[in-house]
Amino acid sequence: MTRDTRFWTFLVIFQVFFGLTVFAFTREYYLQDAEVVSGHPPTGAAAATSWSRGITPTDISRLSSPGIVEPTPSDPAEIYRRAEEFFSNRQYAQAAQLYEQLLAYSPNDAEIYNNLGLTLFYIGRTDEALRKLNDGVAVDAEHQRIWLTLGFVNSQLGNTEQARLALTKATQVGGSASIRESAEKMLAELP
Repeated sequence: MTRDTRFWTFLVIFQVFFGLTVFAFTREYYLQDAEVVSGHPPTGAAAATSWSRGITPTDISRLSSPGIVEPTPSDPAEIYRRAEEFFSNRQYAQAAQLYEQLLAYSPNDAEIYNNLGLTLFYIGRTDEALRKLNDGVAVDAEHQRIWLTLGFVNSQLGNTEQARLALTKATQVGGSASIRESAEKMLAELP
């Protein structure tokens, strides 16, 4: 091969490589143009980058706000399952919304009042948490777990005497030994 042949071969290979490199870096641009022409949304990496373009931190916080919950079914068992799932994932605002919906189905269920009260406490709605827990006690004064939760919330809020009364009641009602032991332990830790 002569020098001219090697030069032209190198130039052709370089041009092909350069063209593919440029296309690889500008592929997103071409895929977005294809979306406009076809009227179909992009897929893959182009979809991810075109979707996120222009999204601000304010938009993200608004979209992830606790007020947005996927539609709930009308089956109380499914609502309860979802509420428990949100609670266990520490998505307390979503769990609280679902527990409130459950009260419409079962207004005399102290366990729902218990779960709602504890959830409201975790999201900082302490006055409302105490109201719901006291409402639950009014519904079923023999429900051991709600007394334990009421004692816990009061102790966390510095309401020592109310905590002592509720925890003492948790040791006296119900048949759960583990709840009784938890109440006794919390009582011992009160000032």
